[in-house]
Amino acid sequence: VLRPTLVRIGERVYRKNAIQEQPYQQEEEEDFSAVSPGDCSDEPCDAFVVEETEKGFQCRVEVPSPLYKYIIGKKGETKKRLETETRTSISIPKPGVEGEIVITGQQRSGVTSARTRLDVLLDSFRRKQPFTHFLSLPLNQPNIQERFLQFKEEVLEKCSQDPGVSSSLFQNPAKLHLTLGTLVLLNEQEIQRACDLLQRCKEDFVEQIAGGEPLTVEVAGVEYMNDDPAVVDVLYAKVHMKDGSDRLQVIADRLVERFVASGLMLKEWDRVKLHATVMNTLFRKDPSAEERHNPAPGRSSCKERESFSGRNILKLFENFYFGEVRLDSVRLSQRFSSDASGYYATSGQL
Repeated sequence: VLRPTLVRIGERVYRKNAIQEQPYQQEEEEDFSAVSPGDCSDEPCDAFVVEETEKGFQCRVEVPSPLYKYIIGKKGETKKRLETETRTSISIPKPGVEGEIVITGQQRSGVTSARTRLDVLLDSFRRKQPFTHFLSLPLNQPNIQERFLQFKEEVLEKCSQDPGVSSSLFQNPAKLHLTLGTLVLLNEQEIQRACDLLQRCKEDFVEQIAGGEPLTVEVAGVEYMNDDPAVVDVLYAKVHMKDGSDRLQVIADRLVERFVASGLMLKEWDRVKLHATVMNTLFRKDPSAEERHNPAPGRSSCKERESFSGRNILKLFENFYFGEVRLDSVRLSQRFSSDASGYYATSGQL
């Protein structure tokens, strides 16, 4: 109670009161009751514009069309409740049509309250969406792929009898990469915003830190994510700058910081964990799966995952050398996609 959860939306931070958690329901059953009126402050602020009109006041907000259904709610109940409690009218574009949601009312305070609650509601539902894109650094150069395939062959040769170990666990070599952070981009406008921000980051600090040259890194050694080597879900290769500097870490941290500040990415950790996944139990059922570092509330990323024992792999391949690579781009990669090289399709890059 004394240290409530903080919800960051753009440049604004809300206190979220403690409420009883409800089991996750299917999307069509989502209701405004998931976020109670007491979950946010209705105090006016200057974070958005409320215009005065001949009939009262109005506020416009851009919302991706996939989120309209959450505002409408089951049988329109969410929208009706919001309108009734704030004494406003909310106009929503037709399904699938991108546009602005317009809130109108006779009182400025009512319009401000509706907008504030709408922001909190949308933030809550956005967090439940599967991520669509991620910032990545490709590690699929031919020499790395070759060494990775050798690693896979040797692991299966020496450790295939270990519990849970099978060929289905291994990453597609064409998709080897570092993930800096995941994003939920629900329309072309949001994708363009992310691309534009990536270019601004290049101009603001990336080129200066990198010195205008590709960063040479070494991919060597393996480590596991959890605290028990006998029950592993993710095994990853470690990455470090060849010159011993922390320039890659600094660039990664500052990129994520900028994307979080813009509202395009959720804050997950204080520092980016630089790692390249080589084995993942998610791949057993879906070779194209990608791990979300911060699963949506109410959903478990480990559901129905069959872990494997990494004891022998860690003992035999602790210092396995995957190779040296020059990193020359950060990409906004599309989940569940492939380009001509086999890597993820790219929406933008620096």
